[in-house]
Amino acid sequence: MNAVINEITQEQLKPERDHFKVGDGVRVHTRVKEGNKERIQVFAGVVIARKGSGIHETFTVRRISFGEGVERVFPVHSPSIEKVEVDRESITMRARMYYLRDRIGKAANKVKEKRIFEAQKH
Repeated sequence: MNAVINEITQEQLKPERDHFKVGDGVRVHTRVKEGNKERIQVFAGVVIARKGSGIHETFTVRRISFGEGVERVFPVHSPSIEKVEVDRESITMRARMYYLRDRIGKAANKVKEKRIFEAQKH
């Protein structure tokens, strides 16, 4: 039974969505349906967590909107997600960045960023 489920879910996986990690600044383009119209809405922020595996994998994006922290959880392989753009890459020492919830102001978005010259060394 488990092999059958794995085979069916393999078709649903989107391998092009594995290019970001925790700590990266991303822009998630989602399809929103309003009545009979459909539009693309962008949610930009910092990825603070990735959980699960396979078809059940999710990631949490956090941003500060009008002084209030807003988090959204997206399924990685959801058909309603058009694309995920990486704005800025980061260097993180943790699997989940929940400590950003306690920060206020500019520090709430502060993540150690990967420098261009560091990327060229490797």
